[in-house]
Amino acid sequence: MPGGGRVKAVIVHYVFVSKRGGEIVAEAIGEALPDADLISHVVKQDALFGSLRGRNVATTFISKLPFAERRHQVYMPLMPLALESLNVNSYDLIVSSEAGPTKWVIPNPNARHICYCHSPLRYIWDQRDIYFGQLPRLLRPLAHATASSLRRSDALSANRVDEFIANSNFVRNRIWKYYRREAQVIHPPISVEEYDVGDGGDYYLIAGENRRYKRMDLAIKACTALGRRLIVAGGGSDSKDLRAIAGPTVEFVGRPDDAAFRKLLSGCRAFLFPGAEDFGIVAVEAMASGRPVIALAEGGALDSVAHGVSGMLYRGTEVEDVKAAIVAFEGSEGAFQPAQCVAQAMRFDRKVFLRKFRSVIDAVS
Repeated sequence: MPGGGRVKAVIVHYVFVSKRGGEIVAEAIGEALPDADLISHVVKQDALFGSLRGRNVATTFISKLPFAERRHQVYMPLMPLALESLNVNSYDLIVSSEAGPTKWVIPNPNARHICYCHSPLRYIWDQRDIYFGQLPRLLRPLAHATASSLRRSDALSANRVDEFIANSNFVRNRIWKYYRREAQVIHPPISVEEYDVGDGGDYYLIAGENRRYKRMDLAIKACTALGRRLIVAGGGSDSKDLRAIAGPTVEFVGRPDDAAFRKLLSGCRAFLFPGAEDFGIVAVEAMASGRPVIALAEGGALDSVAHGVSGMLYRGTEVEDVKAAIVAFEGSEGAFQPAQCVAQAMRFDRKVFLRKFRSVIDAVS
């Protein structure tokens, strides 16, 4: 930085209300920047973990709005203003962790702004019809008008970023498409040694938040039709719409704690990954547990799954495609060895992430 000396840094993350993929990355960034402050729209104190604990924490005015902790998504149109209202002039280095609006902060002219981008905001760019299709019909024109304004603001905020980091090649391509900015790829991390390696069992597993783009419905319908045992885990994963299509071989377990989930991972026959996700850290967790992944050959799975080694990649987004992939996997199931799955997961180990991320920090410090 100009003038040398100690760099004053801040990490800006969307919300800290749970522990999901974005928060796991933010915590790893925190290890790389042990003295950095934190800024977020909403912070639930017991959601800060690992290296994030004990820091100076500031929130935007979103945190003061009614029900912000549980309903922060409804304030999305106000979040750019909330970030632009912050005074971050005292910081030499800003790292925004973009899972929701974070890169809108306005740095001082001499500061460096690095954006770790999990995805350009899906709900205002390429997946807006998926999100808005869930709204009452009368609200959709307002949602599209709001999204149009946010897209202009989002593209403008990208100009304030000095360097983009993408969490996958899929996201790198989206950053170029919507912002016309280059990005290097640093995949999200997991601590591979924390996972128990198992030989699998008699059930398939799918896990995550119940979001339409994750296509949990395809896995449920496929396993129901094939009569295969399937365990469904995650936030909102036992919702009425999924239960309505599930047969007797499908079991819903809600959101298990970390220990229980790791046991589910090591005990599954294979992990099903039927959606095109930005990266999908849970697939890497499955491989760290020695279990293969059956994944749609789109999105982050193209980076994480080694076809024929740590899992299978298949084409198509219909139930019949998932059924065919499961049957094909079962025809060569013995070829997938736990040690090979773990070796693939090691490419995404926390130590790898920290080495790569610190090299970016060193380049601008």
